[in-house]
Amino acid sequence: MTVSGEGSSAIEVTPGDRGATDAMLPRLRLSSISKSFPGVQALSDVSLDVMAGEIHALVGENGAGKSTLMHIAAGVYQPDAGTIEMDGVAYQNLDERAAGDAGIAIVFQDRSLVPSVSVAENVFAARQPTNRFGVVDRRLLEARTRQLLGELRVDLDPRSRVGDLRPAEQQMVEIAKALSHRLRVLILDEPTAALTISEGRQLFEVLQLLTARGVGIVYVSHRMSEIFEIAHRITVLKDGHLVGTRATSEVTPDDLITMMVGRELSFEPDPRRHKPDAPVALEIRGLTADPVVDCSLRVHAGEIVCLAGLVGAGRTEVCEAIFGIREVTAGQVLVAGRPVSISHPADAMALGLGMVPEDRKEAGLFLEMSVAANIAATNLRALSDGPFMSDRRATTLAEASVAQLRVATPDVQRPVMNLSGGNQQKVLLAKWLARNPTVLLVDEPTRGVDVGAKSDIYAILRDLAASGVALLVVSSDLMEVLALAHRIVVMSDRRVVGELDARDADEATILRLAAPKRAATGRGAA
Repeated sequence: MTVSGEGSSAIEVTPGDRGATDAMLPRLRLSSISKSFPGVQALSDVSLDVMAGEIHALVGENGAGKSTLMHIAAGVYQPDAGTIEMDGVAYQNLDERAAGDAGIAIVFQDRSLVPSVSVAENVFAARQPTNRFGVVDRRLLEARTRQLLGELRVDLDPRSRVGDLRPAEQQMVEIAKALSHRLRVLILDEPTAALTISEGRQLFEVLQLLTARGVGIVYVSHRMSEIFEIAHRITVLKDGHLVGTRATSEVTPDDLITMMVGRELSFEPDPRRHKPDAPVALEIRGLTADPVVDCSLRVHAGEIVCLAGLVGAGRTEVCEAIFGIREVTAGQVLVAGRPVSISHPADAMALGLGMVPEDRKEAGLFLEMSVAANIAATNLRALSDGPFMSDRRATTLAEASVAQLRVATPDVQRPVMNLSGGNQQKVLLAKWLARNPTVLLVDEPTRGVDVGAKSDIYAILRDLAASGVALLVVSSDLMEVLALAHRIVVMSDRRVVGELDARDADEATILRLAAPKRAATGRGAA
């Protein structure tokens, strides 16, 4: 069975023998699943059904057990107890190969691609077509990949090296890889985290196409708007236990939040504002730093300015240029009203700037090191006695930071890699807050964190602003922009195109400003 396109398709869907004859049987059934790791009971007696043609959302705070349950469904982990069925057929000792043969594909949140090889070689890894001599048929390999990408409406050359692609493009290759199997169940873990709005819309269209052909989809996401747009049912996990399963039409976002965190949370904008006469803490005038062109903005002490725009608009690059990561070729950076020259992050830090990067795992944290060591990393001089760092001072600083930011960790010597995503993000914030910055650049502050951690991070950033810190925040979540910002600076085509008071702004206005201007004049227009 093909999903779309003329002739044979790269996306193949197998209805399944039992599922085709008994529509009441779940496509996938996980029954009474339990799983423990050393010192941690990750899952306790959790059950989940996914019907053919259903998009079933799985939600919960970081550490709730969502990823563990999905790893079990995909054969990555073996459960300590419980059963797994596909279309009524029980599977024993399900491993990754057997799961793939059964029609289960998973797209992991942390990309599993090989960056040094091509898109086509990644999509059909270990399944490359060969000729009668056993040699890889590259023409057929690339043709199949091109057809698959075309059906996803992704404009990528199958010969491109994956390591040269943007994160959003790599995510689409991951999805293409999953869809290249004979699908009965597709598991997606935070699939839109690195996608633009238009790429996300394309993904949703593909998912609707697949469900129409009987594929059951498990959709793991922290984004409430997506869940309520595409999911038929929602299952909530908390601390490794099943809280409940509800039809999407029968619950509200507030109901889900209460089920997930056990308390009510508010994401309403903070009424506190900086003083009208607050000094300008950070200003850029006509900043040009390839690929950003002629950008100007200012942030007052005690103010949160959010940089809004689509992926690729140049927001991250602006922050990198301010912080000395990217070379400035024209324009000025002013700190506290003084023109400054910043050619290295050390220069920025000496001026009282800090920067929380977008990718906490690649650029922000030392995952194998402890919480204390990570927080100390930007504060070595203050924590040192002569040439040696004081472990006692580092521990004291880390314990104070952990308490202030409510980082959930047994102790500050715990490796950061063992913490949930939300708590890793708090450690990253703590690392910079320990320096008492006057200006803080924050790139995607809540990407990949749960709703409880998001609420905590909002409170941290708002309290920082109330204490007089100037914050320049990059966010691709428009609801987050509206909740956090005092002012919104919108970028498009790698330049600033507008500015809004957050109290008067809405999503539609921001999107109109953020839309690429060249697209309006037709393909290929200057």
